[in-house]
Amino acid sequence: MDTLARLESTIAQRRGADPSTSYVAKLHHRGLPVMARKLGEEAVEAAVAALSGDEDELVGEAADVLFHLLVLLSGKDIALERVLAELDRREGVSGIEEKASRPAED
Repeated sequence: MDTLARLESTIAQRRGADPSTSYVAKLHHRGLPVMARKLGEEAVEAAVAALSGDEDELVGEAADVLFHLLVLLSGKDIALERVLAELDRREGVSGIEEKASRPAED
């Protein structure tokens, strides 16, 4: 988890940088819709890589997913610690049970 914490810190430092010199700043400058779209694109690329059987490609795409998720969380001012706390809360609970405990969607 130290790696993700360091990455979160780096993203926080680069948010306000010059968008012409920082990819993180560029994403923040372009706004939440662009950050969300990039996360979605990377998630699809990770799924495709998983199906292609190329483990190195999947590893790279998984890293891209985590990076873009942290950028999006930063854009919403949500600390990684909140996500980790939610995972801790869910630990030991069946995924089926956890999903069933959520309010029904209309």
